[in-house]
Amino acid sequence: VVIYAGATILGRITIGARSSIGGDIWLTRDVPPDSHVQQARVQQKHFSDGDGI
Repeated sequence: VVIYAGATILGRITIGARSSIGGDIWLTRDVPPDSHVQQARVQQKHFSDGDGI
């Protein structure tokens, strides 16, 4: 198991073998073996002249 800096493990959590927990994660549920937990990537949407709003 690898836990990166800034990860917060809350409660009685089981982290499965060979898993990794990314930085700045708030973990509140069990993690199965061979898992990788990370933050969702930021998606930017651009609008011009009010299109898509």
